[in-house]
Amino acid sequence: MRVVLAEDSVLLRAGLTKLLTDGGFDVVAAVPDAEELLSAVDKYRPHVVVVDVRMPPTHTDEGIRAALVIRRQHPTIAVCVLSQYVEERYATDLLSVATSGVGYLLKDRVAHVSDFLDALRRVAAGGTALDPEVVAQLLVRRDDPMHRLTPREQEVLRLMAEGRSNTGITEALRVSHSAVEKYVGNIFTKLELSPTDTDHRRVLAVLKYLGG
Repeated sequence: MRVVLAEDSVLLRAGLTKLLTDGGFDVVAAVPDAEELLSAVDKYRPHVVVVDVRMPPTHTDEGIRAALVIRRQHPTIAVCVLSQYVEERYATDLLSVATSGVGYLLKDRVAHVSDFLDALRRVAAGGTALDPEVVAQLLVRRDDPMHRLTPREQEVLRLMAEGRSNTGITEALRVSHSAVEKYVGNIFTKLELSPTDTDHRRVLAVLKYLGG
């Protein structure tokens, strides 16, 4: 079973490579960042990808964004995300693309080698493996519409709360005007703000953001 591993820590990457190899997986590539991950996936077409959430250069969400790209471009490739902490927003983003062949595990869980390998095999076979702590937080947050927003949509909403116009958001994020309009539209939809003659949806969205 071919695996592509993406982890920026040299020691953890080496440790995971040995752990997976000893567990019967064929680690065809072990890379340090999201860009090399996407290249390796295109080159080797693995059965499963193991990727850290936070990767260079900003160490924020490069890994999860790469995972989402893989899920959309290669839906038959399973993805198992590793995270240092419970970040339910990222888990929600990942599960919103597909619920089969996907895993979201805390790195502490890797210490339980047999559990980790079993979870990875389950994901590779088309199943799902979610850390119990992730599940618990997803259940707690499931009724909060703010957590439906992607990281980029939350960033757009933050700029809206600062009083930025769509043009101002375009300049701040260095994206196209149409992209900003799409983000804003998604925000309105996910926050269940329907068009009305009496209410200003932009203001209502900001109030929800400040209230959250």
